Amino acid sequence: MTQPPNQPPHGGFGAPQDPQQPGTPPPAPQPGYGYPQQPPGQPQQPGPYGYPQQPGPYGQPTQPAQPGPYGQQPGPYGQPQQPGPYAQPTQPGQAGPYGQQPGYGYPQGPGGPGTPPGGGGGKSPFKGKPAVIIGAAVAALLVAGGAVFAVTSGGDDDKKKPDAKNKNPKSSAPVNPGDGSGDGHEGKQDLNKGRQSGEAKVLWYKEAPKVPGKGADAPGMWVEDGIAAKAAYKEVLGYKVAGGKPAWAAVEFQYDICAASQQVSEDGKVAIAYKSGIKSSAKCDQLQIVDLKTGKKGWKKSIKEEGLFDSTLSLELNITGDTLMVGRSQSGTAYSMDDGDELFVSRKKDEGTCFPAGFTGGDRLLRALSCGASTPTEHDEIEELDPETGKVKWTKKFPKGWRLEHVYSTSPTVLYATNEDKKQWNITTLKTGSSATRSEVQVDEDFAPECGWGGLGRDLQACAGVVADEKYLYLPTKKTTGANEIVAISLATGKEAWRAKSPQDTSMLPLKKQNGDLVAYVEPSYDGGGRVVSIGTSGSHTPQTLLKHPAGTSRIENGFFSKAIDYVDGRFYISQTRLSGTAQGREKLMLAYGE
Repeated sequence: MTQPPNQPPHGGFGAPQDPQQPGTPPPAPQPGYGYPQQPPGQPQQPGPYGYPQQPGPYGQPTQPAQPGPYGQQPGPYGQPQQPGPYAQPTQPGQAGPYGQQPGYGYPQGPGGPGTPPGGGGGKSPFKGKPAVIIGAAVAALLVAGGAVFAVTSGGDDDKKKPDAKNKNPKSSAPVNPGDGSGDGHEGKQDLNKGRQSGEAKVLWYKEAPKVPGKGADAPGMWVEDGIAAKAAYKEVLGYKVAGGKPAWAAVEFQYDICAASQQVSEDGKVAIAYKSGIKSSAKCDQLQIVDLKTGKKGWKKSIKEEGLFDSTLSLELNITGDTLMVGRSQSGTAYSMDDGDELFVSRKKDEGTCFPAGFTGGDRLLRALSCGASTPTEHDEIEELDPETGKVKWTKKFPKGWRLEHVYSTSPTVLYATNEDKKQWNITTLKTGSSATRSEVQVDEDFAPECGWGGLGRDLQACAGVVADEKYLYLPTKKTTGANEIVAISLATGKEAWRAKSPQDTSMLPLKKQNGDLVAYVEPSYDGGGRVVSIGTSGSHTPQTLLKHPAGTSRIENGFFSKAIDYVDGRFYISQTRLSGTAQGREKLMLAYGE
């Protein structure tokens, strides 16, 4: 491993560089800066964006063993991670809402205790102190690219109509408030029985539709305007948050759902993609807009492939303003959320040497690019696009050997990159509206946000447990023994500002900013419920409990191995994002807590 210098030079991690203009030549090759390679002993499988793939949490091809602190990805922290609240692979064979809980209330996976199967994290080579890459050649390269980096030491479409056994059944998710009046397996139990003073109530609990043995996707969870909505297998289901009764009839699809937008448009709509047939080779190329307020379907399109190496076996859906970006291998198409009109196509650039490698949604539309594969000028780039026209606003180029893994935040723009060969990592915050560096993280800590993978070469916004505002970046430390901590890192300096300790001996993960405070989720233990806490950004930073989840349902809460979570208007929601299909009877789908 490369051993960093003991002290960074005066002035921190380098002065901000001028914004990179589109069309600037890629950085020159630098000796010793190799591109991250696939782990030894694993076959190379071609996939979207030119990166090797392997089965992922949603049944789509995913990036193998990417460097980073998430799941199986080797990251800068060198330890397996705790199961994440978002988009981690599901433990197979969970019967009903409880299932078998190996270990201390957490699933066991390839990475050991606390690591979800299929997305678990083995030991990472990236462990140590962040520092500066020093050297004239590197300095010249960084000036050219406007970046400074930290170092650690450490099928064929199925056109046949489905036969009777494959017809989509009526909505099968039961109304189950958890008080004994529902019609699911848990409906005969009062989930609030034995609730202790000070504990929140189970407002309602839902079981999932029956799915085939191969399992099914249940992506996304959206809580908007008094409705909690969830995609599952071939349906989008909506429940009234107050009592859990259906808000509208289930939105049904002919074939399996294969992707969903994380974001909701300003008028309450989401994008859903579903397959074109029942064969395993069926493409994920059918796009449907769903109105969460009414449960009505909007416009629909079949997504076409652009060129020989483009593929719609998986899609990535992101909404920015009124623009829906439909990403796929080597391209992306932007549509108007209002009427489905095509706005622009994001294609490869620089005479075909740079290929799109992922997009973001939310406050900014960012595009990652993989350039010059297997050439001396191999490198990654990231650009901000105008969501209405596709025009490039700025471009940031990374030195050879650095891979952009994730976008922690789009506003402010916070980027996480790794150098696998050198066992290096970097977290950089950019100045608003440009590629210039505002700061880089300079904290010697094992951070452990949690990420899953989508169907594309890299899912830029797959990370949970990381939050940023205009002043701080909030990252959780890795839990070893006892409680973990959340560290607030100044975006002005990249240095630690303060930290808060979890109120119980489980991991505490940043969730969102609300009313000026940081809201965090504290994971349950084997025999104790989780909780939602508020952490003030000034004063003592002591977590204050907003909701203490009942101990009596801790097994259910622990059983959401692949999960999405949210806290809205005093209610906490947790749902499954992957259904195993191997459970006896129905699996858990969604649980809501409140006062």
